[in-house]
Amino acid sequence: MEYSENSILKNLKLRYDTFTNVEKTIAEFFINNKELKNLSSKNVAESLFVSEASLSRFAKKCGYKGFREFIFEYEKNISKYNKEEISNLVINTYQDLLDNCHKIINKDQMKKIAHFLTKSKKVCVFGMGSSGIAAEEVHLRFMRLGLNIEAVSDSHRIKMLASLANEESVIIAISLSGTTKEILQGISIAKSNGAKVIMLTSNRSYHLASFCDEIILIPTIKDLEAGDCISPQFPILVMIDVLYTYFIDNECYYKTKLNTLNALFKYDESDIII
Repeated sequence: MEYSENSILKNLKLRYDTFTNVEKTIAEFFINNKELKNLSSKNVAESLFVSEASLSRFAKKCGYKGFREFIFEYEKNISKYNKEEISNLVINTYQDLLDNCHKIINKDQMKKIAHFLTKSKKVCVFGMGSSGIAAEEVHLRFMRLGLNIEAVSDSHRIKMLASLANEESVIIAISLSGTTKEILQGISIAKSNGAKVIMLTSNRSYHLASFCDEIILIPTIKDLEAGDCISPQFPILVMIDVLYTYFIDNECYYKTKLNTLNALFKYDESDIII
């Protein structure tokens, strides 16, 4: 699906995680700039306190022959920018994240986690802040399939439920940053009690592996957690939807789903007055 987004900005966003700190400074300047100005290598270098050689290396890393070619394409694109295109920027941000979700999905991992959920006696979803909203959505979706599942966003309840977890429990922890203290404490307690721990995060730090049985990586963009452009729950829920699909593809879930649906229909029928 194609939109009219500034293609050079899209290129910078996609490459952002591969940049050095100096290159990230340069990239942020061009991503945030919304007007034409003196963009000579000398002027940009002085403004950013970087060398002109750094600008040249940056341009080449972005796929251009040099900084002059980069600026030519940048000015051509930025001149088309206006406030009417803001909606396209939002849509393209969603599209970029969706494309990145597709790239990092691990099918074998999803099947494995779906099996964990099928065999579990109790599932708890930990999340705080915006991740807590996502946790509640996970709770509602999987509850309809018959899972004994609960969403928890209170720090005290996270610790209490983690302490009650055992070998038949599955903990799903959601933290984009992967550094939320209350979440890390909770999964550490649950893991020590023998629970299976699944974490959804954009943090690629190897340190998290000691807390988790499986880590579902979530694609992200700069300042996603702030929610300034799009909902930070979006990439989380995309990956949850993928897991949900693998779960319902598992034959073992049908009996529990049927029991749940029968209970709902029975309640609705008893409420009818003839």
